[in-house]
Amino acid sequence: MLSQRCSYSSCSVCLEEMRRFLLLYATQQGQAKAIAEEICEKAAAHGFSADLHCISESDKYDLKTETAPLVVVVSTTGTGDPPDTARKFVKKIQDKTLPGDFFAHLRYGLLGLGDSEYTYFCNGGKVIDKRLQELGARHFYDTGHADDCVGLELVVEPWIDGLWAALTKHFVSRKGIEQMSVTLTTASTASQRMDPVKPELIHIESQVELLRLDDSGRKDSEVLEQNAVNRDQSSALIAELESSLTHSIPPLSQASLNIPALPPEYLQVHLHESPGQEESQESVTLMDPIFQVPVSKAVQLTTNDAIKTTLLVELDISKTDFSYQPGDAFNVICPNSDSEVQSLLQRLQLADQREHHVLLNIKADTKKKEHLPKLQPRPYSCASSSLSHPGKLHFVFNVVEFLSTTTPVVLRRGVCTGWLATLVESVLQPNRHASHADGGKALAPQISISPRTANSFHLPNDPSIPIIMVGPGTGVAPFIGFLQHREKLQEQHPDGHYGAMWLFFGCRHQERDYLFREELRHFHERGILTHLKVSFSRDSPAGKEQAPVKYVQDNIQLHSKQVARLLLHENGYIYVCGDAKNMARDVNDTLVEIISKEVGVDKLEAMKTLATLKEEKRYLQDVWS
Repeated sequence: MLSQRCSYSSCSVCLEEMRRFLLLYATQQGQAKAIAEEICEKAAAHGFSADLHCISESDKYDLKTETAPLVVVVSTTGTGDPPDTARKFVKKIQDKTLPGDFFAHLRYGLLGLGDSEYTYFCNGGKVIDKRLQELGARHFYDTGHADDCVGLELVVEPWIDGLWAALTKHFVSRKGIEQMSVTLTTASTASQRMDPVKPELIHIESQVELLRLDDSGRKDSEVLEQNAVNRDQSSALIAELESSLTHSIPPLSQASLNIPALPPEYLQVHLHESPGQEESQESVTLMDPIFQVPVSKAVQLTTNDAIKTTLLVELDISKTDFSYQPGDAFNVICPNSDSEVQSLLQRLQLADQREHHVLLNIKADTKKKEHLPKLQPRPYSCASSSLSHPGKLHFVFNVVEFLSTTTPVVLRRGVCTGWLATLVESVLQPNRHASHADGGKALAPQISISPRTANSFHLPNDPSIPIIMVGPGTGVAPFIGFLQHREKLQEQHPDGHYGAMWLFFGCRHQERDYLFREELRHFHERGILTHLKVSFSRDSPAGKEQAPVKYVQDNIQLHSKQVARLLLHENGYIYVCGDAKNMARDVNDTLVEIISKEVGVDKLEAMKTLATLKEEKRYLQDVWS
């Protein structure tokens, strides 16, 4: 017990106990746990004692009787859900019979982890944060929202640095109140009249939220300039030394990603002169199971003059245990660009040591368990059905070229998509009709893939339930799998009852980037796809300046009565796949307007109705930036 270590046995509250805080984490992939462990490790150096537990370990803590401050680190999973480890906790605190002062005694700080590429950014943390406040808990430290899209550390590190001052203020305030209550003759009455001293809350905004301020008149360039100033103010002055593994000078020190940087205090970093071939895949094995599969086909789905080049790739998974169903996603594990690695080594003056390995060791005097972040491979939606293509797996991606920020004359590609595009060049066919193309005779290249955690983006178990699919551009990919699957089901069970299938698809130009045009026409003619609604944002009818329907949300609005009837009266499902920051938000706003208009309620009530659809897993999203 902590009190047993106190040398002042007569004190009412042990100093160590007063400096103790409860530290809970809710994690899905381990990131929140690693951050909580970092907080726990740093706590001792700042004179605090952290009582660390997974939020699921309810037998090891009790918030109903907890007197110490609470610190919570929460990640987000799925379509804005709390992690699986937090499900029981969230269900427990959402009990509507709990009184409004159930946690009135609790003071807490919360750090949410998320990715602004998804519509419900940091929603796992926001759900818990909101409910704690509804039950009377109050902040002793303001909530932080860390964004994996720009780098969690941009918020995580300053949030942790500010935590110690907030904890100190909390304990000083609590100690002062306790001392004052002892000197008063009516201590209990006085303490009831006295509000705890509130420390100044330290507000840390997501860097992405700052970048969105251009809507209020602040330019992106101004925000980026201010961010650069902030980085300079928060960093120690660096001596005029040559760049190395421990020093960063211009131009690296002026980049948005400041590399190289000093390693964390718990790591030892050094170069190893004896590389081994078996070590090159060591980091990849952290993501087992990994499947090495050949590319059996690659087809260009767009014309050469399209803004984006879209490729369909078919993988041969027949000799593996890899399995999937329509709506699933999987990971592609790609290497770094060899040319970019060479360029970086030259800038770091390490070109002669290219074959050396960087070895990381955890120092013996640390409790740190995870010193490397988990691999972040590129996820892709499955664009096929195993019923229609047994032993095969299709996926689709765009290849976009953009100017390099350091050398404007050089065109760059995305890391994974650029690598994939180069890899499949030997088997690539310029045939836009993917279903009729045969594999090439060239030697099939191989890639490494791994399954992703199961999600809810699947067809209803009951095929009679009607569905709406919204997928502009490559967002149509999972719906091709849906339609292939439904076609095979109807062939196998022709007497079955099948619900309507709506697809809202959109692209720039009908003749350049109408993906799966012939396939969709085939499904529509066969009655598999009962309603096909297509919009072309850059095409204009003859004699008109602009097409009446530009985007998928415009088409949804045109069919508002049918959409409302299907979702609200026929228990239908709606699936949205594609761009999170624009399309998915616009579709969400359109659905709110439709429900408000068709049901005759205000927008707040319409939003609640839409939230209910999400809770029932009838409004599902698979979105990205």
